[in-house]
Amino acid sequence: MTFDFKDKVVLVTGGTRGIGKAISLAFGKAGAKVAMVYYSNEEEAQATQSLMKGMEYHAIRSDVSRPEEVRKMVNDITFKYGRIDILINNAGVYIPHEIDKLSYNEWQYKWEKTISVNLNAPANICFCVANYMMHQGSGKIINITSRGAYRGEPNHPAYGAAKAGLNSLTQSLAKKLATYNIFVAALAPGFVTTDMAKPYLDGEKGKEVKAQSPLNRAATPQEIARAILFLSSDGIDYMTGSIIDMNGASYFR
Repeated sequence: MTFDFKDKVVLVTGGTRGIGKAISLAFGKAGAKVAMVYYSNEEEAQATQSLMKGMEYHAIRSDVSRPEEVRKMVNDITFKYGRIDILINNAGVYIPHEIDKLSYNEWQYKWEKTISVNLNAPANICFCVANYMMHQGSGKIINITSRGAYRGEPNHPAYGAAKAGLNSLTQSLAKKLATYNIFVAALAPGFVTTDMAKPYLDGEKGKEVKAQSPLNRAATPQEIARAILFLSSDGIDYMTGSIIDMNGASYFR
């Protein structure tokens, strides 16, 4: 299956590393104009840009946990391209905070940081982008969540809570924005071979983690990117509100 996103403007948060990098490259190869948002890793951003030679892209640095930076970032992208057709909310953090091993102050800090980046930020980005999409009369919003929203995250409870909240937000916005011809869906991956998952996949329990799937491996970022392109394509409007579990049959709800 091939995809054609010629002249579509795509905003990808966390778009220069891991899953986001694969998504940016996939959209670029499919002809899209890709706005890649990154937080601070200039070296990684430069490396991704070097891979996108011949494609139309724009890299923009922003702390998406700050509401005013979100508004400025979205305004800057729409000023440059005139519209945003597709939003991929991918940026996230995975901060351990075990309830039986932290002080109350540590718990609060890590909880608030995780919720700020993984739930508040995509909610604010959805708000800002949706206002442009409503004016356009069309758009696609895809939120990347996690199987952790369903299976429990004992060592990362705020992560699980944020991703569950993002699933719910996806469904709420799908209902509200359908009348504006805006499609909203979520993709909930399991383990993916990224830097964030590397300590778990390469650690002492790595074989056990991979064996959770009958494929005996984690997903590749390219597989996630291909699923995102499918959800972003035309002709699947009745899938709005869907949350796609993509975890290699490692977990069933």
